[in-house]
Amino acid sequence: MHEPRLTDPLRKPLFRRLAASYTVNELGDWMGIIALSVLVFDRTDSALATAALFLGTRFLPALFAPILVAQAERPPPRFALPLIYCGEAAAFGVLALLAGAEHFSLAAVIALAAIDGALALAGRALTRAVVATALEPTGELRAGNAVLNVAFTGGAAVGPALAGLAVAGFGVQSALLLDAVSFYVVAWILFTAGTMPQAEPEAGRMRDRVRAGLAYIRGEALLRRILTAQGLAFVFFAAVLPVEVVYAKETLGTGDTGYGVMLASWGVGMVLGSFIFARVREASLGYQLLFSTLGIGVGYLGLAFAPTLAVACAASVLGGAGNGVQWVAAISAVQELTAETMQARVMSVLESIGAAMPGIGFALGGLIAAVMTPRTTFFVAGSGVIAIVAVMAPMLGASWLEPDESSGPALDAHDDVVVELLPGRNPSSANTEEGL
Repeated sequence: MHEPRLTDPLRKPLFRRLAASYTVNELGDWMGIIALSVLVFDRTDSALATAALFLGTRFLPALFAPILVAQAERPPPRFALPLIYCGEAAAFGVLALLAGAEHFSLAAVIALAAIDGALALAGRALTRAVVATALEPTGELRAGNAVLNVAFTGGAAVGPALAGLAVAGFGVQSALLLDAVSFYVVAWILFTAGTMPQAEPEAGRMRDRVRAGLAYIRGEALLRRILTAQGLAFVFFAAVLPVEVVYAKETLGTGDTGYGVMLASWGVGMVLGSFIFARVREASLGYQLLFSTLGIGVGYLGLAFAPTLAVACAASVLGGAGNGVQWVAAISAVQELTAETMQARVMSVLESIGAAMPGIGFALGGLIAAVMTPRTTFFVAGSGVIAIVAVMAPMLGASWLEPDESSGPALDAHDDVVVELLPGRNPSSANTEEGL
């Protein structure tokens, strides 16, 4: 079978719509994150309130997303996915009303944010399942994931800036309404896409399907080890996020502009990494994940010892490039390792791990910086990433470094395709990511 070209999936009308909805959704996510952060801080002037918002948008939804997916995977995805995005649009519409209310209710904002977060995780998991079911039989899954990853990294690079401009130019309430409209656009794009492929889940009640999904992961040792490694890696990936601004301004002695340049350097690296994956997508996932994970760890170590902003930016490009390769390679490998009927449920667990574990990293990174220095946080994070690679590689065996014969048509959990770690440089997207 010839190697699929990067543009082959785009020849499919359904995938074009999925890719378009993915891009709009990524930009909308950034709009919501920044608008809500500004709203909560402006109304409360409290860092604790902002932290509570994070728990509401990330940690709490991670607990409920697998349950929601087990319920939502039964209806045809042509109807389930638009309904989920309409739910997100409604949530942000109500949030816009709360933003304009005279009496601010933090509890109501967090509750709605948690509902939206659970819907977002479920939507990404179901969309990934549709992509896998549609593209895996023709061997185009990695090419399709490469296209989506270019859209994701591009959104991560320009989304925060566009969202910041929208909030500054139109106000928080208008930005939230604009975000609601973007989700309605996504729902319409998917509803008018026509029939979508669906792997029929087994019969039974919702709780039985949730238990079956967890039992499936427990029964597949390789998949279980992968998810465990991903969870641990997320802690170290996210540990640096709370201290980046302190590191840039106080440790390096730069201002707001230097801080922005450093963050932009990581975004440039992510975009570069997405094109690297597109170029080498048919190479061994083991090699891709090994070197991209090391790239993130070395990037963090470089930041730990960087004497100047220029060196810190160079280290950020390296780490961002590793992030850009590893996330999409991780998703591809998990999809290829998972049986077709379990795609949505396994991806929901993956999304939930990516949403919940950064919270531990936030606490760890902030504690280390408070007790010691921001440089120490970067050093611990980089060392932890490299240590996980060193420990997990021999546990997973030598076969994970063998080149793949193809992108794998079977979606069989016994294939010799292995993912080492899950990148989580930006928790809002694993989500943030990261994902659809």
